[in-house]
Amino acid sequence: MEKVKTGREEMFETMPVPRAVWTMVLPAVISQLIVLIYNMADTFFIGRTNDPCMVAGASLILPLFNITVALAGLAGVGGGALISRLLGRQQPEEARRVYSFCVWLTLAVSAAFSLGTLAFMRPLMGLLGAGEDTYAFASSYAFFVIVCGGVPTVLSNTLATLIRSIGESGKAGFGITMGGLVNIALDPLFMFVLLPRGHEIMGAGAATCLSNCIACGYFIIVIKRMKDSRVLRLGKPTALPSKESLKSVFAVGLPSSITSLLFDLDYIVIDRLMSAYSDVALAAVGIVLKVERLPLNTGVGICLGMTPIVAYNFSAGNFQRMNAVKRYSLKIGLICAAVSILLYELFAGQIMRVFIRDAETVALGTGFLRARILATPLMFLSFFHVHLFNGFGEGGHALFLGVVRWLGLNIPMLFLLNWLFGMNGVVWAQVTADGLNVLLCFAVYHRYAKKAFPKGG
Repeated sequence: MEKVKTGREEMFETMPVPRAVWTMVLPAVISQLIVLIYNMADTFFIGRTNDPCMVAGASLILPLFNITVALAGLAGVGGGALISRLLGRQQPEEARRVYSFCVWLTLAVSAAFSLGTLAFMRPLMGLLGAGEDTYAFASSYAFFVIVCGGVPTVLSNTLATLIRSIGESGKAGFGITMGGLVNIALDPLFMFVLLPRGHEIMGAGAATCLSNCIACGYFIIVIKRMKDSRVLRLGKPTALPSKESLKSVFAVGLPSSITSLLFDLDYIVIDRLMSAYSDVALAAVGIVLKVERLPLNTGVGICLGMTPIVAYNFSAGNFQRMNAVKRYSLKIGLICAAVSILLYELFAGQIMRVFIRDAETVALGTGFLRARILATPLMFLSFFHVHLFNGFGEGGHALFLGVVRWLGLNIPMLFLLNWLFGMNGVVWAQVTADGLNVLLCFAVYHRYAKKAFPKGG
């Protein structure tokens, strides 16, 4: 079969590994950080009200918002990894059918999630830990961010992953970055200018919704203008890929979504446990859970940028290049984690005061942050191995690691340490559980590599 030239084979096949990795990783990391910054921007501007209940209300929606990421992973991660492998096998037409199916799937599941949130708003808020003082704030924020903005949020994240899968990490990163910057700009306008005092959280939600709509529009325009790509073309919903491809999308996408949902469940458990102590404790941990994502999102960006190159070379049988990409990505991820620990340990108090000036909230949050940041390299190693298995198309291995990590280790550890040590036990649970999980990741990968890469992997 004649090789189809996409204009990106050099990066996948022959470009020096450090350059290829940074070409893919840097836009992915920047976009992940901007996503985090615009999420933290809401907390920052809401924190200007100095109202812990309002901060807590916004923090409660973080797990619900993270479900949109999980939904995007269903089609984006599953389809994106498969598209990269199909390109490695020189099957662009099948890759195009996979892309089309993933877009239609995203539209269906995101619309169902938004409508479900609207229909079950009150019980959902209660499940997340909203009390009488925080329900109005949390439900108002959720209406704009999830009900109104759910579809464009999920679709833009899916499209970014699918664009990245064909080597266009720069375009994917720019779209996510632009949406985040627009949100940061719109937050103060909606919160402090357009809406009256007391409705700041509603303004933050409206700004987030509008910015995600703009980002989604950007991706649609970019894809229409990518005339050199035979892959990113939307067909009819009935134009399905092969049964093998459908199975592969769900084999990786479902474990990715389930793992993300379990990550989300971990946050819900933390919120529920902390809400039993006080709204101040809930506000403090809510800020910490967002702030700690700066190094975590950096690690996720490294994994997202690495995965298409790993998947392409795995499928092409170029294990030497695949391993070189893996090792280089691992090195830069661990360096970033070490630097993050140093900075957060030194400046935890100052970081908390950026978001709120309430002395009790700052004091609690400072201790929480210094404990949880120690888990950063362990969490990166956990993400790293899951993304490797996604690139290999081994969704079963990824699912096993995710289920054991959250249901077998992290969540039970939260309850156990909360029972033994109270709220301080809750914040130390992450590093304790992930220390055990990393040992499991190494063992599972070593066993898989011995069979898949007998000459070394």
